[in-house]
Amino acid sequence: MKKIRVALVGVGNCASSLVQGIEFYRRNYPSPKTKDALGIMNYEIGGFRPQDIEIVAAFDIDKRKVGLPVKTAIFQAPNCTQLITNHLPSPNAIVQMGRVFDGVAEHMKDYPKERTFIPSDAEPVDVVKTLKNSGAEICINYLPVGSARATEFYAEACLEAGVSLINCMPVFIASDPVWAKRFADRGIPIIGDDVKSQVGATIVHRTLAKLFEDRGAKIDRTYQLNTGGNTDFLNMLNRSRLKYKKISKTESVQSELSERLDSENIHIGPSDYVPWQNDNKVAFIRIEGRGFANVPLHMEVRLSVEDSPNSAGVAVDAIRCLKLARDRKTKGPLYSVSAYLMKHPPKQYTDTHARKLVQDFIAGRRRD
Repeated sequence: MKKIRVALVGVGNCASSLVQGIEFYRRNYPSPKTKDALGIMNYEIGGFRPQDIEIVAAFDIDKRKVGLPVKTAIFQAPNCTQLITNHLPSPNAIVQMGRVFDGVAEHMKDYPKERTFIPSDAEPVDVVKTLKNSGAEICINYLPVGSARATEFYAEACLEAGVSLINCMPVFIASDPVWAKRFADRGIPIIGDDVKSQVGATIVHRTLAKLFEDRGAKIDRTYQLNTGGNTDFLNMLNRSRLKYKKISKTESVQSELSERLDSENIHIGPSDYVPWQNDNKVAFIRIEGRGFANVPLHMEVRLSVEDSPNSAGVAVDAIRCLKLARDRKTKGPLYSVSAYLMKHPPKQYTDTHARKLVQDFIAGRRRD
């Protein structure tokens, strides 16, 4: 079976879960006839299974990872995600030194080294050349929240190298008309922006908001508060890095409402960093509204998930859908796939409708 050749930008917890997960499905679901693989939305997409994803290049800036094979680097600090498997025969691609730009928040230097990034003093590599030499078809962006300049740098590199981008971070590339046109003009498909989790706070919040609407209840106000202990939450203690993150998460929920809530009545965003939570994310969701005869109706939900595996469950579908688009010569943003898998896509659809459109795309009934 032909492999899907993927490059990683950022070898953190999300990359770790993705790499370990690929090996999990290779070991536990080796048969191409397997239909009901545990914990995955689509076992096959265009004939590709999760284990058909091959990591051929990787970029990071942490001195504990640069120069190591990916299969070793994913277990280095400050990574703290749950262990899926440590029996990794591959990937053997070496983590290359990337460009720092705005990828490291200034406040992180005040925390213990095992919790923060330690920039390497190695010389940054030529990213475009590395992508071309590796044969990468797809680049997945796992940079920290707030890394706007760095994300744009890697987007430019993808355009020059002819590589598709999955932008998992809340910097608007696929959903920005200028960037979207540039990828379309180069004949390169792209998915973005800001990856949803498989069953995470955003998808749950969207579903509950839609439930209120569908059942005739009026939402007056709502919040979503999140805590976690990984580098993502530590990084987001710097509120100046949250501009696009808050827009992305808020618009994802607002898009489910027939009447938008005023800004003072909706609050969605990270709340605090709790070191001992590690990669566990806890979300608190509250919706206040009115039901029949204007009688108050309030709902509270607590969701606890392992953050990075939750993301990887979406990334494996994004990678394979993008490969399918490349094989079909699709250009520019994948609208249905982005709507189903990302918080801030170029076009918002309800999750139920987006899922149907994605299934139509996979089956070849829609070019997207």
